[in-house]
Amino acid sequence: MQPYQNLGGNSGVRAYEIGEGSIRVEFVHGRSYLYTNASTGAAHIAEMQRLARSGEGLATYINKHTHDTYEREL
Repeated sequence: MQPYQNLGGNSGVRAYEIGEGSIRVEFVHGRSYLYTNASTGAAHIAEMQRLARSGEGLATYINKHTHDTYEREL
């Protein structure tokens, strides 16, 4: 897992792990979720990966677009 940079200073995301066609997101409350192309859609996964790398906007994006589309809770 890579620590999330949290450039905005108030993100609910703690860390992430990018895979081929997937992203695992760990939130500050301790839960982790796996989002995949199959469960969330390739365009959303690509944007989530981009936001994770940039360190800003990932939690907001998840809340607005992909909140309940995870493949499974880890």
